[in-house]
Formats: sequence, structure tokens, C-alpha cells
Amino acid sequence: MLDRIRSTQDLRSLEHLELVRLADELRAETLKVVSETGGHLGSSLGVIELTIAIHAVFDTPHDKLLWDVGHQCYPHKILTGRRERMSSLRKKGGISGFTRRSESPYDPFGAAHSSTSISAGLGFSVGFDLAGEEGHVVCVIGDGAMSAGMAFEALNNAGSLGRRLIVILNDNDMSISPSTGALARHLSRIRQITDAPEAAATGRHNLFQNFGLRYVGPIDGHDLHTLLPLLRSLKEADPGPILLHAVTRKGAGYHHAEAAPDKFHGVNPFDILSGTQVKTPAKAPVYTKVFANALIAEARRDKRIIGITAAMAAGTGIDLFQKEFPDRCFDVGIAEQHAVTFAAGLAASGMKPFCAIYSSFLQRAYDQIVHDVALQNLPVRFAIDRAGLVGADGPTHAGAFDIGYLANLPNFTVMAASDEAELVHMVSTAAAHDSGPIAFRYPRGEGTGISLPAEGQALQIGRGRIVESGRHVALLSFGTRLAECLSARRMLADYGISVTVADARFAKPLDTALIAELFANHELLLTVEEGATGGFGALVLHYLAQKGMLDGRTRIRTLTLPDHFIAQASPEDMYDEARLTARHIAGQVRGVLAPHVSEVINGHTRARGGHQDATPQVHRAEDRG
Repeated sequence: MLDRIRSTQDLRSLEHLELVRLADELRAETLKVVSETGGHLGSSLGVIELTIAIHAVFDTPHDKLLWDVGHQCYPHKILTGRRERMSSLRKKGGISGFTRRSESPYDPFGAAHSSTSISAGLGFSVGFDLAGEEGHVVCVIGDGAMSAGMAFEALNNAGSLGRRLIVILNDNDMSISPSTGALARHLSRIRQITDAPEAAATGRHNLFQNFGLRYVGPIDGHDLHTLLPLLRSLKEADPGPILLHAVTRKGAGYHHAEAAPDKFHGVNPFDILSGTQVKTPAKAPVYTKVFANALIAEARRDKRIIGITAAMAAGTGIDLFQKEFPDRCFDVGIAEQHAVTFAAGLAASGMKPFCAIYSSFLQRAYDQIVHDVALQNLPVRFAIDRAGLVGADGPTHAGAFDIGYLANLPNFTVMAASDEAELVHMVSTAAAHDSGPIAFRYPRGEGTGISLPAEGQALQIGRGRIVESGRHVALLSFGTRLAECLSARRMLADYGISVTVADARFAKPLDTALIAELFANHELLLTVEEGATGGFGALVLHYLAQKGMLDGRTRIRTLTLPDHFIAQASPEDMYDEARLTARHIAGQVRGVLAPHVSEVINGHTRARGGHQDATPQVHRAEDRG
């Protein structure tokens, strides 16, 4: 049956029983694809019947179908002309793991972050009306995503505008992990109501009706015999917002995923029969676990330390903290804005909150960071996971902007770990820092394999370190590109270029003494960071300009992420495109020095303080902590 589907027009020509058969084939196809490519499995298996029913009833792509977050969109993509390309899912140049406007007209709105669909869908609905067009808008949003403030803002607006809009609440009692909070309890009570007319007769209204939406449900979201006629009825209903409550099972139809939905949310390639995922043996501990263990160690010494996450307990390692300190750990749901101000309140009460959030998700709480934390100089600790480029999840999950948007705030201290040992020390530094907000960033994936300290030591605020000393060129790294800088140093040695490699540690406050020293004693200073323009390198340039140091002959360049979004690929390929590998760093140095290489190497450089080719007075790594 699936072989007959090239577009949704083909799907709409099928009879009812053929659609039921199609559901079985689509589930098998989705399972096969993800077993080979990896990706978001459980959420996609949970919406097989919903996907078929929506496309069978509504005139997509003219009618707009919006998938909140988008990680459940694989069946949708298979049915909308992309089946042959699904083997490229989440790979370089391939199909995105989320909806993307540039990929297909069936993806009217891009998504990857939570709780945006109702707002965007309402915009499409108003757009239809203002253009004088007939059209329907369907938003599919999970119960976890529904808990976010933005979703409620949109419901509030939709209820007052009264426009035609169908919101399907895909209620599987999960986000990535089980849903939390009062809304989860409210939906649980609703799910227990099996006789909707009886509930209506009692006059009891639920939350959505109080927002002004017509409420329908709860229904079995896997039953096409119910879904198809009900959606046809809702399509012909009078204008006005409708919420259809569909109860589904994450991972439906695949017993391994149903038994462990959190383990099968995002998966590596796996064996379908056993459910065993293919995992490369780890060469070093992952940064997330290093952070979690370091935080646990600090919390054992200080009862004021609190762990906070926004529906990403496993992703941030806070689940490990929660096992040992359940009373000092808070998963606030998909609510980054609340998480930050909640942490601010804890800090104001004398606690030491650690807010563990992905860099790309922390963007959602910027006003709270500015107004509730920085302005009041409250010592909230921000553990910023997934800094830099993240691989298969692509640009929507890249941690590109936090250096710039945090380091420009008064009162903030901003750090970046160059390896997993430094991360341990930065957790200790944050725990000891009570004079204002402090943030430390670290990437996804494995560390370098360096030995971890038995105990973290608080770093001196605003002091970096020189890792290797040289004479001609200084590479000043902020974050985990330090390893690439060290590799570039070895490459440049083959050309007779002697390189100093320094680890800045801090973007704010800058180690101005270190910067001035490197600038004064080298022919070229090159800053390297895993962040967008306007970040660490810009701060260094600003300092040098303010001090009048750019008026001399020393050259300075900055290496940052490029001024465009980098599409999904392996992290290695993404950093290659960003020109932040050792090869590119070395190439940049050679390119800048090309007209002067012989002079630099032979020591025919300008005098510095009366001496030729002065060797910098370096601070050794062991002296800077």
C-alpha cells in the first residue's frame, strides 16, 4: 500500500480499510528507517495513525499541518514525497530530523524547539482570513510541549480571536521523559473520563474550555475508525478554535519502545528484533556526565546546592543528581523562562541554584536572564550544555550564541571548559562564586581523555593559562577548540613557526594581562572559539582597541563560527565547514604571515622593549588555577 503513495493526493484516494493497512506499513517503514539512521523513534511511532488521518481528511499542503517540535515528523515525511530520501535522515546534505520550510511545501513552518505550533498556526489562520482564502490549520502538540508558557499564551489569544484552528493534543504522558507538573495531573484526570457527554452534562469544564476552545475527547489516537470520521466532522464545524484530545502511546507498535519510551526517544541505529542500539565504545567520559558527577560532589559538601532542569533531566545529567538529592532537584517541565526566575528566587533566598540547560534552549529565557538575574546581581549558576555545534540535530540545537548574549551583560562571569578536567574545576568555581551570576559552557559528546582531578578546585576569576609557549604566534582559545589549537601548533612547527597556545578560560572578565602579554610578544594573535561573531574574539578586540594597542604592528585575527546557520552533519564535518579545525587554524596563521614568514622565523622582527624576537614571559598552566 505504501508503494502507491507519492503524495497526499494518493493517500486521499484510499478506502478506509486500505488506510488501516497503510498504518501497519507506515509503522514498519518508520521503524526500518530509524533502525538504520538513528533518530527520534518513539514520538514518530506514536503518531502513525494521526499522521494518516490528518493527511487523509485535510487538503495538505494547502491546508497547513504544523508539528510542534517536529521530532515526530518522520511518518509525515514518508507520506509527503520524501520516502526515497529517508536513508539520508539527519545526515550531511540529507533530510532534516525536524520540519523545514525549505525542504517541502508540506512543512509550512520549521520547528525543533517546543511549544511554537499554536502561535504559528494561529498566524496561518489569520493569514487565510486576511487574504480571503479558505483553508484549515491543524497543529499537533504534545502534552509536554503544552505545559510551556508560550502554548498557553497562544491558547489565550486563540480563544479570544475565535478563528478557525484545530489543535490536536497528542497526549502520551511524556515529553522526553515523563511529563511533570499540574497540567500533567489535569490531563490524567481528563483521560479517566470515558463518557464525554456525561462529563458535559455535569457542567464541569476543563482548562481548555475555560480558554474559549471547543474541547473534544479524550479519544484513542491510534484508532482510525474513530479518528477519520471525527476529523471530517471537525473540518466542517463552525469557525472557532477546537482542541481535540488524542491519547497515544509513545513508541506504539514496537514493544521495546513502549516498554522503555525514554530510552527510545532518540536512538542510535539499532537491531529491530532485540532493540539493541549500536554504540561506539567510549574513549573518554562525556562532558554531561562529568558535569553531573562534579555537581554531585559539590552538593555533598554544600547543602545549599540545588539542581534545576527544564524537561531535560537525562540530557543534562541532572537525573544523576536527582537520584542522590531528590529534595534538592527540580524538573520544571518545558519552561526555561520559569526555570531561570525560579533559580533567581532560590539565589535570593540564599540557595546555590545550578540551572542546567542546553545553550540553544537558554535563548528562550533571555529576558529573565537580564531582568531577573543580571540586573539584580543574583548568583545563579548556569551550566550550559551542548555549546558549539552538535551534529545530527543541526542548526536548531547548535549552541552558537551564548558567549555573546551573556558576556555583554553587567555582573556576569562567563567561562568555557577546554577539557573535562577544566569542567570539574569550573563547577567548583561556580559553586564558590557568590558575588553574581556565573555561566560555564561545555559541548556535547566525549571529552579528550585527560585525567580527571580527584576534587575540583575553584579557579581565580578572570585568569587564563598558557598551555604551551612559543615565540612567533599566539593562539588564544576559549573552550574545547584548545585541542585543535595544540594540533595546529604541531603542524606549524613543521614550517618553523613557533606557537604559544593559551586557554582563556574566561570571556568575562577577560584576562587582560594575559591578552596584553600575548599581543606584545608575538607577531600574530589569533583567537579561536566555538561561538558566533560578536563573542570572545570581539571582546578581545574591544579591549585592545580601548587600550590603543591596535595602533601598532602586531596582527590580530578572530576565528568564530561563520555568519550563517550550519546544516546537519557530523560534528567533525560541521567544524570543518566552520573552518575551526587544526588544519584551518594553521592555514589561517600561514595565510596571515605568508609575506613575512621568513622574517618572523629568522628573528628579523621589530624590537620589543629593546630586544629582538623577545620570548614572552609566560604564566605556566600550573600557575593559573
